[in-house]
Amino acid sequence: MSDLLVLMAGLAQLSVIAVGGGSAVLGDMHRLIVDERGWMDDAGFARAYALAQASPGPNILVVGVFGWHIAGPLGLLGATLAMCAPSGLMALGFAGMRARLAGARWLRRVERGLVPVALGLVTASALLLGETALATWGSLPMVAIAITAATAGFVFLTKRSPLWMLAGGAALGMMLLG
Repeated sequence: MSDLLVLMAGLAQLSVIAVGGGSAVLGDMHRLIVDERGWMDDAGFARAYALAQASPGPNILVVGVFGWHIAGPLGLLGATLAMCAPSGLMALGFAGMRARLAGARWLRRVERGLVPVALGLVTASALLLGETALATWGSLPMVAIAITAATAGFVFLTKRSPLWMLAGGAALGMMLLG
């Protein structure tokens, strides 16, 4: 139970600063779950993230997977609530405030200024997952880099779902490592 409370407290704090969504603070989730508490290793964290991304629904589903791993069904519920409730209540409050301030020039500037913050946080999360992928592949870092580049190119150039590449990467991984 104490692990669940620590997880919920950490996720509630991250919820408040998750500008750009849950993926923006994925690096901080990794720090809490892997580096500080040791509840998962790098590979387990990456697998949980991949599982959540392959599931239909919002990308914040990953916290439920983390919660399940740490504390079972109660962990799933607690982690999801801790990550969604604080930011959801803040969004509700800010939506009302924004409606009252619509048209204010300073508000448009603040909103435009938050875009690079969100992009930076999401980029940091992507770099963390890439680093984890390299560590997981061990002696095959060039294969991991090639798969990442091929996936990015496929999604960017074809506008198709990245799930196709996820399936292809899983099949390639099973062939190379299994």
